[in-house]
Amino acid sequence: QVQLVESGGGLVQAGGSLRLSCAASGRTFSSYAMGWFRQAPGKEREFVATFSWSGGNTYYADSVKGRFTISRDNAKNTVYLQMNSLKPEDTAVYYCALKLNTIVVFTPWKEALYDYWGQGTQVTVSS
Repeated sequence: QVQLVESGGGLVQAGGSLRLSCAASGRTFSSYAMGWFRQAPGKEREFVATFSWSGGNTYYADSVKGRFTISRDNAKNTVYLQMNSLKPEDTAVYYCALKLNTIVVFTPWKEALYDYWGQGTQVTVSS
């Protein structure tokens, strides 16, 4: 089993920054990718960013490209999401997700591919 614990959410003014962290514990040795999704009130959960250990590739939703950066600390089994130039439309609950095991074709925006999820952390951006 794997446990994911997010932290770092909060309230920030538009234009500000936050850094989210997701610490993984348990049987993470076969991890393939780890990333972030978000769900705004009244909307479906959507892909934000993912880091794949296969090739060290990173993937971003168009809405966050150039503003958000995903990174990882292998020693700590932790993935970070640095969020800059935040906008009110970034307000959402942010969820960390982890995919185990290799896959031939990786489509990072597909929720169903991820095996474990965190409990979520609230990010609120005021205008």
